[in-house]
Amino acid sequence: MTLTSPQILSDAATQARGLAIDAVAACKSGHLGLPLGDAEIGAVLFSQGLRFDPAHPHWLNRDRFVLSAGHGSMFLYAWLHLSGYDLSLEEVSRFRQLHSQTPGHPEFGETAGVEATTGPLGQGVGNAVGYAISGKMAEARYNTEAHPIFDHHVVCLAGDGCLQEGVSAEAAALAGHLGLDNLILLYDHNLVTLDAMAEVTQSEDTAARFAAYGFEVHEVDGQDMEAFEQVFAQAKAARNGKPHFIVCNTLIGKGIPEVAGTNKAHGEAGVPYAEEARKALGLPEEKFYVSAEVSAFFAERARERADEYAAWEKVYAAWKQEVPEKAAELEAAVNGEIPDPADLLAAIPEFSTEKPLATRASGGEALNALAGVVPQLISGSADLHGSTKNYLKGLGDFSRNDRAGRNLHFGIREHGMGAILNGIAYDGLFRGSGATFATFSDYMRPSVRLAALARLHVFYIWTHDSIGVGEDGPTHQPVEINSALRSIPHLDVIRPGDAEETAAAFVAALTRPEGPTALILSRQGLPNLDSPASTKREGTLRGGYILRRETGPLETVLLATGSETQHVMAAADELGAGVRVVSLPCFERFDRQDESYREQVLPSSCRRRVAIEAGISLPWYKYVGLDGAVVAIDRFGMSAPGGEVMQQLGMTAAKVVETARALA
Repeated sequence: MTLTSPQILSDAATQARGLAIDAVAACKSGHLGLPLGDAEIGAVLFSQGLRFDPAHPHWLNRDRFVLSAGHGSMFLYAWLHLSGYDLSLEEVSRFRQLHSQTPGHPEFGETAGVEATTGPLGQGVGNAVGYAISGKMAEARYNTEAHPIFDHHVVCLAGDGCLQEGVSAEAAALAGHLGLDNLILLYDHNLVTLDAMAEVTQSEDTAARFAAYGFEVHEVDGQDMEAFEQVFAQAKAARNGKPHFIVCNTLIGKGIPEVAGTNKAHGEAGVPYAEEARKALGLPEEKFYVSAEVSAFFAERARERADEYAAWEKVYAAWKQEVPEKAAELEAAVNGEIPDPADLLAAIPEFSTEKPLATRASGGEALNALAGVVPQLISGSADLHGSTKNYLKGLGDFSRNDRAGRNLHFGIREHGMGAILNGIAYDGLFRGSGATFATFSDYMRPSVRLAALARLHVFYIWTHDSIGVGEDGPTHQPVEINSALRSIPHLDVIRPGDAEETAAAFVAALTRPEGPTALILSRQGLPNLDSPASTKREGTLRGGYILRRETGPLETVLLATGSETQHVMAAADELGAGVRVVSLPCFERFDRQDESYREQVLPSSCRRRVAIEAGISLPWYKYVGLDGAVVAIDRFGMSAPGGEVMQQLGMTAAKVVETARALA
């Protein structure tokens, strides 16, 4: 393929630079360096390099473009507008303004054509790897020889900042290992970071590093459109078992000579020179200018793209007739359809009451049962399947030799796992989950935060949930983790107290309408709590419920979550008939219940309340109030057998009884 209409594309690149200059100057905030330096790359990508139809931004077989360097958002907004997406020039002019479709960093679900919420550097690289995995899974599961409905690429634009962040290294290493040849990573190699020239903080051969990962490496002048188009087309055409890494040598801030090629070009330092720059670029006085010729060119390309989409739709229609069951499965996945919670609960047999069972073990059984009725469910682990118990038995391992496998082996790459799971969730075809120990969730936290921000359908299986881990000591005992996770908006944190609550926790995570869920599971065995399975399952779906009702006038409410729920049950036996036991496995789900239900469970008339959790006390005071008490651990743990640590730090029924009796 050769470059189409090079003069028009040169004009488009100039006008894209003008849009970025005008937008950043208008709000006196933003990042000019990348939009100006990569304008030629944008011209090639959005004119002919990428496959998409702006009238159908969710086309299943579109190429996905992820701007990992999200600070350069005006690059993306300019090209989305020029290429015909539903992003008006007025919205471009409202860059970084309240409720605009052009926020300071791209936000998923806010703007047509934005594939991922990016900004924290490196996350987009991981998201792109997740998108690529999802694409390969879709090819394997749904394509037929007669009708291949998936053959798209994932293209990611990243800079030195993205590639310095460790998350990108984790994700890229896995991409190379898996041979994701539908992934093209564009490296904006402009020799600059924010504080200084890149040479101040790096001297590695980045291209050699990616070659070592298993990428096919190319190098090109990123501001030579003919050369870039040829290299990019070559990368797209090569399905050779390797992802592609294109080093694009660019001049940051091109078009504003006063700052171009320096670290000052990264932000808005070029704004004082905006008028001179616009004149030198040949732009008219009119701000946010797009010429009639450029508009006409992209309008014609939009018509051609509509024809491409229509041709694919014919293939898709024939595919539906060929494999109607697969078509129904895919369309249910695209529409976010999941079986009703009651049906999913029915798919998980009730657990035996004869012996204690760790919730990581009951969770594994629940997950496997759900995988049998939810075909889009996939599961992964950071080299801990044997400990986290979330391996899907008999469903294969995703690898370069088996794209249909439903188990993902992430290796010891928790942060990469989080970002990759987000990419799979953005794509919307599969329901991903990933597992590690709870204490290592901090390695994933930036990705978890973004999943919550974008309200993605993903869930985490975090085991070894407390000081009950025992001998491994305080490094592996996550006393503060639960409370820290509960502070993240839109993240549901569920810490079940027995096998039946665990079954419901997995159903809750899988059927949540929007947003991620953290499942906090025990290593040690827990007794089956003395209450009907249906009560515990239904109560867990609501976040909190009456596990044991008082048999006399209500005097005291005991609250607990997770492994400590057994202790309030035992304490209630000793404290007498006026004691109610409330299990509160998920604060967030309970808080979303209507006020009347919450009042039924925790009546305001009873202020004598005691809560217990093997963790930080602070979050519990909203339930026990100033009149109540919390049995907790506001310190790090210790190394000893788990039972001894629990006893030493007061995680016992006796401590609950003592605390309750001490209340006025």
